[in-house]
Amino acid sequence: MKNYFFINLVFLLGFFALPLHAVEKSIASDDAELYIISPTDGEVVSSPVKIVFGLNGMGVAPAGIKYNNTGHHHLLIDVPELPDINLPIPSDEHHKHFGKGQTETVIELEPGEHSLQLILGDHVHVPHDPVVVSKKIKINVVP
Repeated sequence: MKNYFFINLVFLLGFFALPLHAVEKSIASDDAELYIISPTDGEVVSSPVKIVFGLNGMGVAPAGIKYNNTGHHHLLIDVPELPDINLPIPSDEHHKHFGKGQTETVIELEPGEHSLQLILGDHVHVPHDPVVVSKKIKINVVP
């Protein structure tokens, strides 16, 4: 419960601390590559699902830490399109934040087909310029 409070507090402080027109986007490395190591696209899995994140060309830093060429992971679950890249990434059941710098997670998913995608956020959860995003994969969760 404390983790959600901290994540939401950082999100709100980052969102309201500066006027939206004054938010300077963090620059991504030209060779940044974000991807899902596992599961693989099309894989049939059971819940809970272990998801391992991959990142090349940049580093991982916790939310709130502003350091060049770093960010932290956000997992998009069953999201049809990317969130607004000029605003902090939402935090809800479809947009999972990993603001402590985590590089893997285990999540519960209902049986059926699900899409998974990663997007890197900066110290205040705003996507970089250019956006660092993984390929969207689909998995099938069986009971």
